[in-house]
Amino acid sequence: MQKSPLLSRLIIPLLFSILMISSFSYFANYNTIDIDYLELSTQLNNGNIETIAIDEMGHSSGTLREPYNGKKLFTSRIPSQVISSFVESAKSAKNSPKKVKFISNSGFLAWLPILLIILFFIFMMNRAGSQANRISLFGKSKAKLIKKEDKKVTFADVAGQTEAKEELQEIVEFLRNPRQFQSLGARIPKGVLLMGPPGTGKTLIARAVAGEANVQFFSISGSDFVEMLVGVGASRVRDLFDQGKKHAPCIIFIDELDAVGRHRGAGIGIGHDEREQTLNQLLVEMDGFESNDGVIIIAASNRPDILDPALLRPGRFDRKVVLDKPDIKGREDILGIHTRKVVLDEKVDLSIIARGTSGFSGADLANLVNEATLNAARHSRRTVSQNDLEFARDKVLMGSERKSVVMSDKDKRITAVHEAGHVIVAINCPEADPLHKVTIIPRGVALGLTSLLPEKDLYSYSKTRAQSELAILMGGRCAEEIVIKDITSGASNDIERATELARKMVCEWGMSKSIGLLKYGLSREHPFLGKNTGSDRNYSEQTAREIDQEIKNLVDSGYTLAKKIIEANRELLGRITKELLAKEVLTREDIKRISNES
Repeated sequence: MQKSPLLSRLIIPLLFSILMISSFSYFANYNTIDIDYLELSTQLNNGNIETIAIDEMGHSSGTLREPYNGKKLFTSRIPSQVISSFVESAKSAKNSPKKVKFISNSGFLAWLPILLIILFFIFMMNRAGSQANRISLFGKSKAKLIKKEDKKVTFADVAGQTEAKEELQEIVEFLRNPRQFQSLGARIPKGVLLMGPPGTGKTLIARAVAGEANVQFFSISGSDFVEMLVGVGASRVRDLFDQGKKHAPCIIFIDELDAVGRHRGAGIGIGHDEREQTLNQLLVEMDGFESNDGVIIIAASNRPDILDPALLRPGRFDRKVVLDKPDIKGREDILGIHTRKVVLDEKVDLSIIARGTSGFSGADLANLVNEATLNAARHSRRTVSQNDLEFARDKVLMGSERKSVVMSDKDKRITAVHEAGHVIVAINCPEADPLHKVTIIPRGVALGLTSLLPEKDLYSYSKTRAQSELAILMGGRCAEEIVIKDITSGASNDIERATELARKMVCEWGMSKSIGLLKYGLSREHPFLGKNTGSDRNYSEQTAREIDQEIKNLVDSGYTLAKKIIEANRELLGRITKELLAKEVLTREDIKRISNES
């Protein structure tokens, strides 16, 4: 028969309290003498009672002026019928006691100290028990359980990751109907590793798999396993898999796997030892002697290159699914999902926003939609317009408008000439992206901006396109030199980007005839940080000089091309500058209109 938790908690405090009360009674009675009523009356008549306390049951105790049988403390029992008369005689007696006290409800008051002691020890034992429970819970898994009855996320909520959804569809089918695979002797992957940049929807698509399969979903972060106390992480791994087996079929999702799955042997100290023990336990649970049928591990990491090889071998994370940043069609679909609950204007064209957000992840697009909604609400509009979405895109890309910056007329003219130079070169260079907008309103750290909108995603650079981009970057500096007859620091970012592009053309892409088809520079990985911290030179000083000269030649050729284009379109440059100073923002249609004017 199992004992009740309350009884088991009370046994030790009660026994301890009885022991304490017995000890207290023993030491309290050691110097006390018990006398009968006759002797008590004699001591009272002799004036030897100094103090006395009497309760309504006749129990009395007190002190004597002179010891009786060597003791000054006494107890006695007064017959109930003479209690009141004894109290009166005690108060009126010659040489009466200094203090005569009559106590009512003495039964409760007598037991009150004992009850307080018992309650105190019960409290202390319960507190100690709760501390022990907290210590035992320290090794429990911190995984959050999302039940299948909760709000579901399905593949319909995931866009821009078509190939990843197809890869994971097999996992869904196995969880729905495992016998179909088992009858053929097929073994479903034990683990699926989702790899991709931050914000591409790794956690979302893992929840969508659980929603499609209609199974329980455990979610935990890799950092939740690791503690400074050695053994806690391994205990949490064991507990997590135990919970998974109890709720099978289910999915266990481990976010940021690199926090616990980093390559072993690359650290020092207690924390490192604890992380390795946790990783070892995870390896055993994923491919140990016990069967985990119905429990599928899905993990996410944006640094798969630093994961331990033992995690990535077949039998553990059998399948690796890459979630990359979406293309134009994917971005448009993602914008459609995030704007389902947004009241859009009828003239909104999400394809334009998708084209202008190359390199955006799903999280970036969600943030863009939210910024557009906030901007519409800020201006008390009932719908979100195209301008709101354009404003949000520019804010995410370049930062907020710096309305507090007050530029002088001279600075405005220099900025307008600079941006007009970019525009002139951009609309006259081959393979350049179409112009979208140009502005001289300060944003972020830039005083002006020329925005080019690609028609499609760019997966590779041609040499012609790279040379055109160098010319566009140099267009601002050329315009300043030709029109202003001076140069400013406004081209600093253009020069930085042009230098970086030219270096890639020479050292990585093999676009220099004099340097040849070789890669110069070796990346260096830091074992503790797990990221690129620099590069090693694998070429001579002579080659370094040749590389520097070739980079300079490429940038100079871009400058020469930009200067040729601007000199041939000097009149158009002046008209665009004038319009920019008047309107501050010009769109593609405005540039076309200005170009067509005679």
